[in-house]
Amino acid sequence: MNSKKYFSNYFSLINKGLDFVEIADLEKVVDLVKTTADSGRKIIIVGNGGSASIASHLTVDFINAANIKAINFNESSTITCFSNDYGYENWVAKALECYADSGDVVILISSSGQSKNMLVAANKAESIGAGVITLTGFSSDNPLRKLGEINLWVDSNAYNIVEMVHHIWLLAIVDYIVSSEE
Repeated sequence: MNSKKYFSNYFSLINKGLDFVEIADLEKVVDLVKTTADSGRKIIIVGNGGSASIASHLTVDFINAANIKAINFNESSTITCFSNDYGYENWVAKALECYADSGDVVILISSSGQSKNMLVAANKAESIGAGVITLTGFSSDNPLRKLGEINLWVDSNAYNIVEMVHHIWLLAIVDYIVSSEE
């Protein structure tokens, strides 16, 4: 495949993923984030690998651009300590136990929707009384997608396509919040 055809196809797949979302679902995320922020609560964003990078970027933009309290759990000592002491599948739940409060919102990002630590975290967030937003891809019936209050799903089995779409959706949400405050 030549490069022009490859890149054209690649960007087409991203555009297809972007267009797949229901705008009403993005509006629900905006409303939940704004309600949470207005009540003095925080947004907690978590992911593994590339999704952890998305969580870091989103956290900074919530704080710096939108003036919304947000945290993520990308500190290596937290991850390795809780993984070592409680098992990898439980480390996010343990971090939520330490940092989440009732009324917070937890955004869980997992391309496959099958990451055990995200599944355990969704159940922990619910037990704490935190709202849960999930971002997934791959199979439409992945288990994480069934656990969120709001679930954004990308119809793709390619990690980078799913992650790019998640990233764009989330940053669009931040930018919308910022623009609506101006």
